[in-house]
Amino acid sequence: MVSRTHLKIDPSLCGVPVELAEGTATVTLLTTRPMGADARGLVHGGFVFGLADYAAMLAVNDPNVVLGAAQTRFIAPVSVGQSVTAVAIRTAVKGRKHTVDVVASVGEKTVFTGSFTTFILDGHVLDA
Repeated sequence: MVSRTHLKIDPSLCGVPVELAEGTATVTLLTTRPMGADARGLVHGGFVFGLADYAAMLAVNDPNVVLGAAQTRFIAPVSVGQSVTAVAIRTAVKGRKHTVDVVASVGEKTVFTGSFTTFILDGHVLDA
């Protein structure tokens, strides 16, 4: 399956898609020094959220998908240099509304979970 959305995403910031199928996506992000929030190498949570959001968008895979809401939980810290993998699975569709659950892990350790509510618009959100 080919990505139809978020085609200009910078993979160094949001991750690289490694699997894409109907209603699912797996994206991996190698965290880097600029993502660090402190001298000990704690990765700012926004980068992990961005990875999970990107995976959710790919699971829906529509050019006009947008994020409407997210319920998230940061479970464990991520350190600079770690590779984080997000697995997104679409769990519900109601018209234009799609719900996608995402689990992000470092190895076998879950570091983030979230439920993302997305919407497919008629056109690009900036044209509204």
